[in-house]
Amino acid sequence: MKTPASPLLNSSTSPLDARQRAVVQRVSDAERAHILALPSNDPLDAKMRFRVQATGPELFGQPTAIRATLESNATTLDVIAAKLAAGVRRVVLVGCGDSLAVMVAARQALESMLGVPCEPVQSLEFAYYQADLVDAESAVIALSSSGETTRTVEALLMAQHRGSYTVAITNTAGSTLQAEAGTSLKIEATRVGWPTQSSTAALALLLELAIRVGERRVPADAAILRAAFGGLPDLMAEVLDRIDPIVAGIAEGEVAAGVRNVLFSGAGPNLASAIVGAAKVKECTTLHAVEIQVEEYHHYNSQKAGEPLFLIAPSGPSVPRAVDTGRDALRWDGRLYVVTTEGERAFDESGAQVITMPPVPESLSPLLYLLAVQLVGYHLGLSSYAAAARDE
Repeated sequence: MKTPASPLLNSSTSPLDARQRAVVQRVSDAERAHILALPSNDPLDAKMRFRVQATGPELFGQPTAIRATLESNATTLDVIAAKLAAGVRRVVLVGCGDSLAVMVAARQALESMLGVPCEPVQSLEFAYYQADLVDAESAVIALSSSGETTRTVEALLMAQHRGSYTVAITNTAGSTLQAEAGTSLKIEATRVGWPTQSSTAALALLLELAIRVGERRVPADAAILRAAFGGLPDLMAEVLDRIDPIVAGIAEGEVAAGVRNVLFSGAGPNLASAIVGAAKVKECTTLHAVEIQVEEYHHYNSQKAGEPLFLIAPSGPSVPRAVDTGRDALRWDGRLYVVTTEGERAFDESGAQVITMPPVPESLSPLLYLLAVQLVGYHLGLSSYAAAARDE
């Protein structure tokens, strides 16, 4: 059965040609079939449990996936960096779900190295509402691990219609996104479990691209990021080994306390960590989860009594407001977990359980902080399914 038509498939109004409209329809139909084959939300669903269990080895394999991805794309990264450094007025970063979160995480590094706006935009929003704002002086980078995300394919096609330089990042050789893009980067990751490697390896590609552009435009600033970036895969491996038992204990306690809703909060590049944290909880468990930017937390009664908040706050300009957020989390009788930088003293009196990360430039920090929130979703899943099995 065909999915409902996209506005871009209307031949009388669409800027896409007949071939492009056929591509969108084909991808849309396949995507719908994939969605219908996903596991159920039953905590005893064997398919769901298998996918959660498969997430663990892939989560711990992220440093290896990043190294392989950077090595295999070195030549193409140079081509793209030279194109961007030669001059673009604007870069749009399109994706859906975790892919959009990756774009949020990469924005600060890209803007600081390129010196132009680099805006993350949800794929549907770009394709249907913003495509007219790009032109031949724009670059559009589209991320989809499968390479078959309908709205992201539409976004890329619309960017090409406007004459923009297009780059696809995908985990899947021969995918539609790769075939349609002007240039493509290939993620070297596995996805048997819920997405982990495909996100961090894509982020590493974007950070490496930013540094390579910076080495052409602002070499002194780029040198600072280069010095820190090279050691990040090793740091990621160390962090995973150190914090895994800590997060496992937190998850077990939360499930025992009857958790139903999990909150994540962050700002700047680590708003992405909050987004991914909520996504992993929703994928790996039957729980509700939501992300909220640290400032926006204060404009609503955002947290209810008994709810846990995972506050992502590396040393940087958002820390003072994050301290306010943590204080209010406890004032609302919530539970508070803070992930911050080693040596950061702002949360010493917060009453939170604090998990620390090695100090790195904030624009690179999501590669570390994403690990913590991925582990939260994974271990909540394992603990939830263990509890469901005991109750069966």
